[in-house]
Amino acid sequence: MYSAQIQFISWDKIYSFSVDSLELKVGDYVIVKTELGLELGKVVSLTEKKEDLVSKDPAASQELKPVIRKASKEDLARVPSSTQKKEALDFCRETIKKHGLSMKLVDVHFSWEGGRLNFAFTADGRIDFRDVVKDLSGYFNASIRLTQIGTRDEAKIIGDCGSCGLGLCCQGCLTEFCSITSEMAETQQVVNRGSDRISGMCGRLKCCLSFEYEGYKFLAGQLPPCGTKVNVDGVRGTIIQHHVLKQTVDVRVKSEKQDERDIIIEVDINRHKKKI
Repeated sequence: MYSAQIQFISWDKIYSFSVDSLELKVGDYVIVKTELGLELGKVVSLTEKKEDLVSKDPAASQELKPVIRKASKEDLARVPSSTQKKEALDFCRETIKKHGLSMKLVDVHFSWEGGRLNFAFTADGRIDFRDVVKDLSGYFNASIRLTQIGTRDEAKIIGDCGSCGLGLCCQGCLTEFCSITSEMAETQQVVNRGSDRISGMCGRLKCCLSFEYEGYKFLAGQLPPCGTKVNVDGVRGTIIQHHVLKQTVDVRVKSEKQDERDIIIEVDINRHKKKI
């Protein structure tokens, strides 16, 4: 027995289910039983060892619900078409406009059994959308849920082309968002490029700043801190800047004459390690 991590909606969390005799692979669609009924989901990862699963998700230590079966062609045929989704989104936008709410509708998800609709939206603050839910429930004759998502989730749904010329990472290789901090940009020495160049289409710091962060962090740790007094070929100076990838530092040597500028020397740490 092993477990499968299933995602039902691209902007929702990933859930774990147990797998008994089924042979599943990443990318397969399956039918599972949730607290709200049967649902169609996509396998995004597989975990063979229970301890590996618990380390990723502490809640997984509880009893997992089983995957019922692989989705058949008939199961997939029940997924609403793009036309149905557009009609639902159009009506919801009209309803939001009628109630004068500052909400930007992004996506809608139909439950596999058809009795529930979940609309995703973005907004600057909290929104009282109870009247919208009432109107939507009466129109669709279904259980309605409105979920406020972040700008990163919105970018993942809509998609675009990044400044690198490729598709957004959140639509391709990323299954979960991690925290991106300014420290990551500082460690990789890209802060001086400006916020426009280190921000993604969502307006937040680029997710790719986390890809090589640990490598940069390790290399930066090999360099003496800025402000360190060093001797370079018998000359006393102060480290003022790092070049992390080259593993070099800029050393300022004060001029002996007042009317002359200080000298900046780039020093290879590996070659001068014993002298510094």
